Amino acid sequence: MPDSAADAPELLLEVNNIEVIYNHVILVLKGVSLSVPQGGITALLGGNGAGKTTTLKAISNLLRSERGEVTKGSVKYKGEAVQNLDPARLVRKGVIQVMEGRHCFEHLTVEDNLRTGAYTRTDGKGAIEADLEMVYSYFPRLKERRKSQAGYTSGGEQQMCAIGRALMSRPETILLDEPSMGLAPQLVEQIFEIVKAVNEGEGVSFLLAEQNTNVALRFAHFGYILESGRVVMDGPAAELRENPDVKEFYLGMSDQGRKSFRDVRSYRRRKRWLS
Repeated sequence: MPDSAADAPELLLEVNNIEVIYNHVILVLKGVSLSVPQGGITALLGGNGAGKTTTLKAISNLLRSERGEVTKGSVKYKGEAVQNLDPARLVRKGVIQVMEGRHCFEHLTVEDNLRTGAYTRTDGKGAIEADLEMVYSYFPRLKERRKSQAGYTSGGEQQMCAIGRALMSRPETILLDEPSMGLAPQLVEQIFEIVKAVNEGEGVSFLLAEQNTNVALRFAHFGYILESGRVVMDGPAAELRENPDVKEFYLGMSDQGRKSFRDVRSYRRRKRWLS
């Protein structure tokens, strides 16, 4: 009989019971715990203001610029405590965040944006050029627009550029914040297909924060649902997709069929997991 523990993938990222406070008074995260296995796509789900972005920034150590800090708990990467590391050192260890809002250097070309992602690397020009071609293989649209000024490209192209720039750092784990924000449904599908392809083709693990629960659970392997700074539910993505509460409150579905957004809002008060 196989040992299921031995067969389980290695945990790259472990967040244990963290608490985050802004400006020394505002409690935003309240005992959040999660893990990201090697080679997995893990979704962090929830509405606006649930604490998804704060969780990612607590992991990538970008909170201090916003007067936030982790006051309790721990963040470990490959078993090493990393919550006090400089963000650049964390990138060198293989963890990089793609910020919400498709942050690109607008005055630079698409290709120059991509090259900035390799600034921490020391493995030589040849390896960087090879990875640039690798990025273009996943994002052929970026190759077409490589000489265009990034600020004049579309929202979808800027999102591709931001993910491609992260790939240029040769990461093991990408923290991807709201990749679907402001994009048409067809582009959202395309972005998630690329995330899946990168995950399978390059072995990059993803922790993605996403409001679009429906699409995230179709592509993720495991999911956590955040509400008001707490994890209220977690499980394999396939199980969460079939969970009646998730269907009703996040996918707009119930046994009686699809509910309107207004109806779903009115039912939030009686969520079984908050009672």
